[in-house]
Amino acid sequence: MKTNQFMELALDEARAAGARGEVPIGAVVVLDGTVIASSGNRTRELNDITAHAEVAAIRMACEALGQERLTGADLYVTLEPCTMCAAAISFARIRRLYYGAEDPKGGGVDSGVRFYAQPTCHHAPEVYSGMSEVQAAEILRGFFQGKRD
Repeated sequence: MKTNQFMELALDEARAAGARGEVPIGAVVVLDGTVIASSGNRTRELNDITAHAEVAAIRMACEALGQERLTGADLYVTLEPCTMCAAAISFARIRRLYYGAEDPKGGGVDSGVRFYAQPTCHHAPEVYSGMSEVQAAEILRGFFQGKRD
């Protein structure tokens, strides 16, 4: 699947996260065609295991809008969200989720628990996978290869 300007911003956030020593994942929240918030992973920087790119971007967007829900907003993220992030996306009432690379080991959307398919899930966004998948996967591979070298 081809890329778009919002996924390009998410890829930029992922690269910036990697440069900070974080796992290179980036996320962008868009409402009515406007970027409301963007972030990369910040778990090490903040000593906060919940500071995944998605959660950080959702927090920033909610603060910017002065509300706890992001109804009508779309989220672009470079890697399939984990279960924690999938839940945050659901609770925030994100309209659409676009993600790049799949995460067979840690993903919670199309892999693993498949959070949105569970009967206990109150809100499931529309999900579009594979956007800029090759670029997102290359950023992650390069980061972890650098750690092994």
